[in-house]
Amino acid sequence: MIPGYSDHAANERTFLAWVRTGIAMIAFGFVIEKFNLFLLAIANEALSTHAAQLVKLPGRAGRYDGLALIFGGIGLVVLSTVRFVRTTRLLDDAAAHEASSVRTELFLCAFLVLVVASYGIYLAFG
Repeated sequence: MIPGYSDHAANERTFLAWVRTGIAMIAFGFVIEKFNLFLLAIANEALSTHAAQLVKLPGRAGRYDGLALIFGGIGLVVLSTVRFVRTTRLLDDAAAHEASSVRTELFLCAFLVLVVASYGIYLAFG
């Protein structure tokens, strides 16, 4: 039996949850990017008066929100991998260690909330 197996299993579950969240952020960023391309294609084909409104919708904010989510998801996967390896090494060490702060996780959650909220506001008032 592996010493401290339950701690290692909890560390792995946490790592996998962060990776899932990162993949979901990346996928949502791609959805936003494809949605903007879809709106531009419709605006190019539309001959009505609504074409001008459709052209304005997929502007800079929509493009940057999608890219921010994609790069934020990639960063989340990288940071979760670094944290997983560091925690695994600390669990294998016989010495006692203090718990690390959760500032990184709070920052990433706040980033995600700001990007999604800004995209929602952009769609509501765009």
